[in-house]
Amino acid sequence: MMWDIEITNETEEDLSLYEGLIKAIFAESLNFSQRQLPKEGEVSITIVSNAEMQLINHEHRGKDSTTDVLSFPQYEAYELENLKYAMLGDIIISIDKARTQAKEYGHSIERELAFLTTHGALHLLGYDHQTSEDEKTMFALQDEILDKQGLSRLSF
Repeated sequence: MMWDIEITNETEEDLSLYEGLIKAIFAESLNFSQRQLPKEGEVSITIVSNAEMQLINHEHRGKDSTTDVLSFPQYEAYELENLKYAMLGDIIISIDKARTQAKEYGHSIERELAFLTTHGALHLLGYDHQTSEDEKTMFALQDEILDKQGLSRLSF
């Protein structure tokens, strides 16, 4: 598979150490997806501050609060099956929220960024957690992807 993974850092922080991890986790998410996917495509991953995330969350979801990750898919899952190339969509991650959550959960920022990337990627691929059955499927995939990368919950 040939995928262009564009990472944009809209913060003042040097996040170059995490770019390889984010790309690897996204690629692994594609490999683990149980959906029929195009062989080529692109995705945009943007790292923002809490303040920027709050603005985006308010603008797109009507929620005047920050959040950790937002996904904006370009396709419904069934539409991906017949495409040769796809711009999957956008993933936006709050680095501030990722750092806070890493501390709260007692693991590394790397593990938290990997989790948020995986979660966002699976949403772009049509997975959701609106029902308990869907949540079970999506969260099992998340755990499998993170475990494969040595980033399980118990490893940090």
